[in-house]
Amino acid sequence: MAVTLSGRRLAITRGMEDAAEFVGIVESEGGVPMPLPTIRLVGRSDRISGDYIDACSSYGPDYTVFMSSKAVGLLFDDAKKAGLLEEARLATANTVVVAVGPKTRDMLERHRIRVNLMPDSVFSSVGIGEVFGRLPRNPNRVLVPRSGASTPFLTELLNKEGFDVREMYLYDVEPQPADDRWRQFYREARGGRIDGMIFTSASSVRAFFEIMSGMGEPDAASLLGESDVVSIGPFTSEELEKAGLAHRVSPVHTVAGALEALRNTPE
Repeated sequence: MAVTLSGRRLAITRGMEDAAEFVGIVESEGGVPMPLPTIRLVGRSDRISGDYIDACSSYGPDYTVFMSSKAVGLLFDDAKKAGLLEEARLATANTVVVAVGPKTRDMLERHRIRVNLMPDSVFSSVGIGEVFGRLPRNPNRVLVPRSGASTPFLTELLNKEGFDVREMYLYDVEPQPADDRWRQFYREARGGRIDGMIFTSASSVRAFFEIMSGMGEPDAASLLGESDVVSIGPFTSEELEKAGLAHRVSPVHTVAGALEALRNTPE
């Protein structure tokens, strides 16, 4: 089995800005990284931060759960533009702040929001469920600002644990238009030169197939038939299964964990 990424051409469903860790690791081991901007965020309204502050005021959450760094960045960048940054920070700081994983935690801290809780190792809805499973049920109001493409799994899980959950949809997810990076990827994939690919979210799986269809590829699953495909977690894996794309699930739900899975590719 392979033990390094040397000489391997590896793609990930993230643009360059979000793929810095991936690019750094792959290049440091002599591989060729291919970050692919797969999804873009479209705000649900023109006053995202104002809606969030209003929701905090009316609902009075005890906990705020952030499920992605993108949600954090979108919310607080909008607050800054709207002159509501301190109000948004205060509304958040008045709750117990829960981050789904290190990247989301780092983004919150970049915006001067202290993170109180984070899963130990399972950086997904399942890990959030484990965190809340250790908490008292009173107080119990949980606000989750997130994507409109999210599944109801987390809400159902926390409801079963005795928590009252309100999801607030900040944005929707759309496929990125195909650009030169995608056209290069398509050429390389058709030539069987993509050694591995990491899918980072269920939304990115759906967007990948839409982008490929828009480029005239009728069978995107077979396009990656010779590639080692890794899903970053179980919900991403469910989408890949629906699409009929053979893959493995990263045991650790992070980019570093997915790359470790690619290092240990069965020959």
